[in-house]
Amino acid sequence: MIRTIAITKDLKPIYDLPLSDLSKENILWYWMDFNNPTQEESSLLETYFHFHHLAIEDSIFSLNSPKVDYYNDYNYFILNALDEFTLDPIEVSLFVGSNYIVSYHNAELKEIDEAWERVKINEKNFLKGPAYIVHQILDNIVDYYFPATNQIEDKLNKIEAYGMKKPIYKLMDEVFEIRSDLLKLRKVVNSMRDLLYRILNSERLEDFNEHRLYFSDIHDHLIKLSDMIASNREMTSDMRDNYMSINSSRMNKNMMVLTVMSSIFIPLTFIVGVYGMNFRYMPELDLKYGYFVVWLLMAIIALEMFLWFKRKGWFDI
Repeated sequence: MIRTIAITKDLKPIYDLPLSDLSKENILWYWMDFNNPTQEESSLLETYFHFHHLAIEDSIFSLNSPKVDYYNDYNYFILNALDEFTLDPIEVSLFVGSNYIVSYHNAELKEIDEAWERVKINEKNFLKGPAYIVHQILDNIVDYYFPATNQIEDKLNKIEAYGMKKPIYKLMDEVFEIRSDLLKLRKVVNSMRDLLYRILNSERLEDFNEHRLYFSDIHDHLIKLSDMIASNREMTSDMRDNYMSINSSRMNKNMMVLTVMSSIFIPLTFIVGVYGMNFRYMPELDLKYGYFVVWLLMAIIALEMFLWFKRKGWFDI
């Protein structure tokens, strides 16, 4: 689907203007949005706009990291929106000229729809032109990073508060799943942050200088997001280390108990082994109370060893 909004020189919006009328003298600037376009609609990037074939290939056939390329009479941007369910990047391509902006994306995006509505309802924005549209799209895309980041923080807080009630292996699965999500977020946020840095420091984006303050605000938001993600990754690392330490402590305690039990039964096993030998002449076998004496001896040895281990603190671990 293709939708168009054109602003005339007397600051009136015209919607879904035919392509033949976009070049009329009364058009101040226009925004054409390719929303999940068909193959025929996508061909307009080449047949009507005559964009560079490398930019068209990046828009249609591949998923790229955010970037900006400079061409003779327009600039080409790739932005990454965020899938709210999988946290995978969704590519948004922008062709920005002096009097037009063409946006291209293969999925319906709330970020683009909200920017579209803002342009429609506020006539004060009609004079600001394509650079303002780029800011609106960028601002919406970055704003939608925050819910995903906050949701991960909530998961971490729940794990920290109630995690000990779950088995260690389930906690570790959750922590590593969160670390995987944070890795996806970090890749998207950091690449968008680098793009904003280039926009703010590029000498070839003269039309953007008027809106530099607004782009700087988006850059600040991305820095904040990057810090939040780094902090959450540190928290997952601490949780992982803590749970590993707890698990190791539990294993050590279990091994200590097994060691104590084995140590107590070693001399008892020795006594039983000695008197279990099949020699014909063993004097103790003829004693009337030999059986009870051996049991008493074994009980005393076991009790003494138990008390000795207890005094050494082996049961306090």
